[in-house]
Amino acid sequence: MAMLVRHALRIAPSFRSCSITQTCALSLSSRRLSERKYTKKHEWVSVEGENGTVGITDFAAEQLGDVVFVELPDIGTKIAKGDSTGAVESVKVCESRLSVVLCESLLAFSKLFTGCVDNVQAASDIYAPVSGTVTEKNEILEKEPGKINKSPFGEGWLYKLDLTNMSELSELLNEKEYENFKKEEEGHES
Repeated sequence: MAMLVRHALRIAPSFRSCSITQTCALSLSSRRLSERKYTKKHEWVSVEGENGTVGITDFAAEQLGDVVFVELPDIGTKIAKGDSTGAVESVKVCESRLSVVLCESLLAFSKLFTGCVDNVQAASDIYAPVSGTVTEKNEILEKEPGKINKSPFGEGWLYKLDLTNMSELSELLNEKEYENFKKEEEGHES
């Protein structure tokens, strides 16, 4: 323990010589390294160096309803920006008046063919926000797909990839632009 304290004291002077400006610059640059970017189809990518983590936004997870199944790309798969890379299946419980009317219509129609149905089930494609090669997929989601709903930016990430075209990031939305896009999209649905 004493050895650790002595080592920390030797390192401490180098930190004391840093100015507040340098500390702020370091903090801002590390934040930029993992900045999250968004698509208009509600996927996100968080990039560190040339590696990206992909998921769907909390807005998308909310709109989908309870995610019950996830299909993800295999490791080693080469994908291009905009490619369908998998799918999520969800069960939506009707909440708004318009949704209730639509759900009741769908339920009535589906009961004619399948018997009793309590919820509306849907499948949605996942699209690649950037090009790259898949290096990892979130295998936990195979057993616990609901993590996408509980933590879409955390444990609910979908897959990781090595980016092959960094310039594609400039075509994506930053957080403020994405928030404005959602507001516009919600306004068109009213």
